[in-house]
Amino acid sequence: MPDSAILPSHAPSWQRWAMPLSTAVSLVRTAHPGPAAAVTVLTLVIAVGMDANPGTVMVLGIAVLSGQLVVGWTNDLLDRTRDQVAGRTDKPLATGRISRTAVRRAVGMASATCVVASLLCGLAAGLLHLALVGAALAYNAGLKSTVWSWLPYALAFGGLPVVVSLASDPAQIPPLWMVVAGALFGIAAHLLNVMPDLAADAATGVRGLPHRLGARTIRIIAALILVAASATVFLGTGNSASVGHRVLLGAVLILAALTVRAPNRMPFYAAIAVAGANGVMLLLE
Repeated sequence: MPDSAILPSHAPSWQRWAMPLSTAVSLVRTAHPGPAAAVTVLTLVIAVGMDANPGTVMVLGIAVLSGQLVVGWTNDLLDRTRDQVAGRTDKPLATGRISRTAVRRAVGMASATCVVASLLCGLAAGLLHLALVGAALAYNAGLKSTVWSWLPYALAFGGLPVVVSLASDPAQIPPLWMVVAGALFGIAAHLLNVMPDLAADAATGVRGLPHRLGARTIRIIAALILVAASATVFLGTGNSASVGHRVLLGAVLILAALTVRAPNRMPFYAAIAVAGANGVMLLLE
């Protein structure tokens, strides 16, 4: 049933609930929930690792989640025609299961939430976070089709620890190794996230860095970058002698190997798991 349909007043109650429930489910699917949840959880882990107070952790979570929703929804809005051409049945906007109007309204509400929550984190942290969201929107708007497609990811993930640090203490910025590790992870996540869609993207004119590298090269480069990012965290925490850190680094090596061999979206999920391992290293610092 299209979300724009008007139900008659005498319709059964289950039909009255079905339409808004269907729209809500489609909104969640359109928001790229996996990456959005992963980035939000990673932010919370970093904040806890930096000893941010509970109020700051909560506001950071709202700011980052709402920003991720804006990025996910605008991505599918801008790619609607391209997704239709590619036959993407997993995209509610492309299949007509949700209207552009509904998604645009959601973008408006999430944008307002993101601005308010970001600024509640402090002026410096808030403006930086909004700039990082802007970089992600620039990716959606066209950078994804250029050799610079990796740059918004590097900026966003590299800047995330800075946002958290400034929100916790406006006079403090995180050590350089955190920024470097975040940027490296962002690049690897970009490569692996795009990999399953290479053929569909190529058919619709998208030719970012991953498309120029090819699937096999992407796997190898992403695995090496993930290991480099984790090694940076491993050494940066100063606890390289810790058994826990060594076990986590070993897990990262296994996950990195999976990115070279695993099918479909498993390499991207492995990258998310690597981010989780890095987060635990921070908590054990």
